Amino acid sequence: MTDAKKIVVETKNLTKIYGDGDGVCALDSVNLTIRAGEFVAVMGPSGSGKSTLLNLLGALDRPTNGVCMVNGQDLAKVKDLDRFRSKAVGFVFQLHNLIPTLTALENVEVPLQEENMSDAARRKRAEELLGLVGLSDRLHFMPAQLSGGQRQRVAIARALANRPAIVLADEPTGNLDSKSTDEIMDLLRDLNHAQTTTFIVVTHNPAVARAADRIVTLRDGRVLRDEKIDNVYLEDLREFKQSALGHAILDGNVPAELSEFGVEQIAAPVREVLRRV
Repeated sequence: MTDAKKIVVETKNLTKIYGDGDGVCALDSVNLTIRAGEFVAVMGPSGSGKSTLLNLLGALDRPTNGVCMVNGQDLAKVKDLDRFRSKAVGFVFQLHNLIPTLTALENVEVPLQEENMSDAARRKRAEELLGLVGLSDRLHFMPAQLSGGQRQRVAIARALANRPAIVLADEPTGNLDSKSTDEIMDLLRDLNHAQTTTFIVVTHNPAVARAADRIVTLRDGRVLRDEKIDNVYLEDLREFKQSALGHAILDGNVPAELSEFGVEQIAAPVREVLRRV
């Protein structure tokens, strides 16, 4: 990704505090820049601020302090946030949020209802998108007639309907089995490459995050790491370094209960490797 690419997300000291007085600081002075066409995964333990960040980027909530710029607009100065979201942001949720009484085709058409388009043009756009996600043969199926992975594909098609500047996906594979998870992440990567769509995916799953080109790790509302993925094996080592066992090896405190597995015997060379990543 070159620096010449347009900046589509920029946050400056972005802070969100819930409650009054001694409130909960969900995000603490987060600075982030994302350029057009990037595929970014946001990781972190529960309570690290992942969903709060996504809500702020999607104009679903307002920050306590700081600046949040999306597609060149300061969200604090946008008067019609509903209109802004419908034009600039696509959403994919863990629970796909499809309308159960509408067909796949009709669900994808929903974001296009407010556009100045004929019925035929709207239907054509929805058909093209469902074809793009591999569901040309499921246009008139109801959500209940689709598998979990197929419903998520419909949700992805719907998120792309208005050609948004960014697509925000909150645990998009959280309710899927491993096979469907792999298929959805392969689809997002293909769309990212073919459509140059900018994806920001929140996940707790390291395997899902590795499908991205860049991983932003949050902890206690702050950016702990922000790294491009050039080598998936190196990323595995970085994840291990952050694990409980990784910390134990680095600190020289290998749990005694692991002695039967010979962990202590290999701890020294592993420690040296972890210190270098």
